[in-house]
Amino acid sequence: MGMMQEFREFAVKGNVIDLAVGVIIGGAFGKIVDSVVSDLIMPVVGLVFGKLDFSNLFLVLGTVPEGTARTLDALRKAGVPVLAYGSFITVAVNFLILAFIIFLMIKQINRLKRNAPPPVVVVAETPEDVVLLREIRDSLIRNTP
Repeated sequence: MGMMQEFREFAVKGNVIDLAVGVIIGGAFGKIVDSVVSDLIMPVVGLVFGKLDFSNLFLVLGTVPEGTARTLDALRKAGVPVLAYGSFITVAVNFLILAFIIFLMIKQINRLKRNAPPPVVVVAETPEDVVLLREIRDSLIRNTP
């Protein structure tokens, strides 16, 4: 029962819950970036480079069975080894865009933290009787053999 109690205390700590929320939001954000890259950016890049579809760029590394279409999906289904460098380019662009967006978000958060006014620390004066008691204590300590 002690282990379950410890696990429950660990699971409901603020940091663990914040991490879980961050992972969930990050997954959803990753899907948005993936859609932006594959649906908006890569078609424009393909148009600039001569109507290329990066997702279908590949090198065939084995023999293609008779009657198999020369598309990436068909070759993969047929078990032909392919080097799908177009998919890698798309994923790399995804990563760069996601990393840049996270960089911008962290930069803004840090800017907001710097501009926040420093917290006001109120230092209460020590009451006179406490000061006198401390002086008596210190005097007794010094005079003790």
